[in-house]
Amino acid sequence: MNNAIYLLNVAVSLSFGVALLLAWQRDNSQAFLRMVGLAFLLHAGLPPAYAALNAPDRWLQTAGLATLVALALLSAGLLAVGVGHLAERPFTPRQRRIGAVALLGLGLVLLPVGLPLALVVPAGLNVLVGAAAAAWLWGRGGAERLAGLLLVLLALNALQVFAFGDVVAERQSLVAALIRLCMGLTLLHAAGRRSAEASRVARERFMRLTEHSHQGVAVVRGEQLLYANPALLRIYGLNSLEDVRTLWRDATMPEAERAIGRARHRKLLSGELQRDDWSGERFRFDGTPIRLRFSAWRVDWDGDAAEQVVVSDETAQHDATAAMLHQATHDELTSLPNRSALLARLRDMCAAGEGFALLLLDVDRFKLFNEAHGHSVGDDVLRALAASLAAALRGRAETMRLGEDEFALLAPAQDSEHMAHQVAQAVRELLAQPVALPGHDFFLDVSMGVALHPAHGRDPEALLRAANAAMHEAKHAPGTSLQFAEERFERGSGATLLAEQALRAGLKNEEFSLVYQPKVEIRSALRPPVLVGFEALVRWDPPSGGRISPLQFIPAAERTGMIRELGKLILDLACAQIVAWRGRFGHGVPVAVNVSPLQLLDTGFVDEVLRTLHRHGVPPGLLSLEITESVAVTHMEQARGRIAQLREHGIEVALDDFGTGFSSLNMLRSLPLRTVKIDRTLIEPLPARDATAVVKAICDLAATLELDVIAEGVETAAQSEAVRAAGCHVMQGYLYARPLSPAEAGRWLDRANPEAQAALRPPR
Repeated sequence: MNNAIYLLNVAVSLSFGVALLLAWQRDNSQAFLRMVGLAFLLHAGLPPAYAALNAPDRWLQTAGLATLVALALLSAGLLAVGVGHLAERPFTPRQRRIGAVALLGLGLVLLPVGLPLALVVPAGLNVLVGAAAAAWLWGRGGAERLAGLLLVLLALNALQVFAFGDVVAERQSLVAALIRLCMGLTLLHAAGRRSAEASRVARERFMRLTEHSHQGVAVVRGEQLLYANPALLRIYGLNSLEDVRTLWRDATMPEAERAIGRARHRKLLSGELQRDDWSGERFRFDGTPIRLRFSAWRVDWDGDAAEQVVVSDETAQHDATAAMLHQATHDELTSLPNRSALLARLRDMCAAGEGFALLLLDVDRFKLFNEAHGHSVGDDVLRALAASLAAALRGRAETMRLGEDEFALLAPAQDSEHMAHQVAQAVRELLAQPVALPGHDFFLDVSMGVALHPAHGRDPEALLRAANAAMHEAKHAPGTSLQFAEERFERGSGATLLAEQALRAGLKNEEFSLVYQPKVEIRSALRPPVLVGFEALVRWDPPSGGRISPLQFIPAAERTGMIRELGKLILDLACAQIVAWRGRFGHGVPVAVNVSPLQLLDTGFVDEVLRTLHRHGVPPGLLSLEITESVAVTHMEQARGRIAQLREHGIEVALDDFGTGFSSLNMLRSLPLRTVKIDRTLIEPLPARDATAVVKAICDLAATLELDVIAEGVETAAQSEAVRAAGCHVMQGYLYARPLSPAEAGRWLDRANPEAQAALRPPR
């Protein structure tokens, strides 16, 4: 055989075999390229194997025959599988296994029979494969039809040697090389056309999916927007891609993020980054800010790498979240930051170790605005004040509203005390001018409490406590006042709160009891005092030990409204004690119980007293009630009605603390009282001449109005004689007895029966 033709045949088979395999590597979906490419590579081994048949060595002849049969059968099998893929009629795995076994068996049968039958059968098999390929591919037209015909010609060409002998071997080899050349080109063309068709179908499918997507889809290369679906155009406010006449990133991204965006794009196109997800602020082409979320990866677009981006518009959700956050951190009335925002800022500033001043402002007597002009005007005042504070302090302090009429000013500065004075001065200058509203000009005063970080606290809670305590202390000063935090202010506030909390627990656990101070009648210095009654006084003995003075817990009870519950308890205990004394001694004396203003002004108070008396079986004459002078003056009409009701049921009422500053003749004349009690502050200076004159005047006035008089706080014999000389004969005080336990008071009561009255003497 001509060596040139031999080499041409081998070269064509090798080159197109490799070309077909490379094409398959580029597009793995076209499996026929791999099968036919492998068959071509096997065909490259047929000429050397055929040459071995003519070698003088018998072993080379046998090896050549075995190689020739194996290559021919395996090539025929690969071509059959490849044609199946090309015709889109692929063999199943089971069919391929059966075919492989059949080819192996056929090879084992053909080897012993020798030439020429061992060569004729594979050639005939190739003719069958070519005929099947032509039949399957004929209807597909184009390159596929031509490939089928070339396979038939290639198989028929192989039969020339068997028909005409070796004289046609060179011609057969040359024709085979040409046919393989044509078939290789045809298959590459078919593969290219199929790839293009697949790309077109994929593009159309991509378009159909993205055109109706609610998410924006874009394809970007460099600074050019290659594709944008309708959703993306809508998101960015575009009508079409023709509207994009500038660099895409420059038009839509904040300047600070453009370099990051370009670097991400380069990494995606180079394959350094497979995928990325991010979100951020962007701009529509009209400049409107929007909030978007992105996902991006690399795609092939028109044969080159590009970045595909999927865009979700989260502007509505972001705005809704921002609105909710603003609502949670800002005051609805003034739009200023609220208490939550203040706490967050304090936490940040404390953590950073910054120096700053916290000023709490409370509008003095703001309740008057609501009472005099209505809540709408009060709200207008607060809005105007908030706006004025924010404008006047801009750049020096943050203005916040904590609720009602309370504001906070947060002023960062290393010299925080100096800054606090500057801010306070600015507030004073602002409030020197009226708050102007339509139809009104209001002058305001505020009380300001200041806490400095870190001097007065290192955490938000401590600073707020310190500033709040200082602000309440500032309220004691007139006008717009300023008070810096001191430990004693906070300690006092803490003690008050603890007392109020403990008082609630004390009432629940019944930790209160009564002591009784005797009231005695002194007709002359020579006669012993006569017991005429007791005053019930409440005491608090908590389980922790140590009796608590009424001066501490009574104000707390009045502030919190618990005085009503405490008053009920005192009345109940006093009635129970009266019943116990009567049962033991067979008689009793009136017991006086103090009544708070909140009790007396309660519309159900009289009924409550009557129910308590009835429940214990106490005669009304053994109970008297004492009211303070201040409540009688402040609530004259209500007090007159309640006292009249009580007296109708036989319950006497005394006016306590008489002479402390509100006394008037009209009050004593108007109220249906039985007794007045002269306050201890008028008894203490006795027997001074001027003090004696005041006490005598009260006694003369009471006698004229037919009122009994009792002197409180009598502690010395001189005071007692001066009181008696002024016309008052009933007294109580340490001179006669301190407040007594129920058992001690019972001994007084035991000696107070008519037979034992003469034995009673004042204690020494």
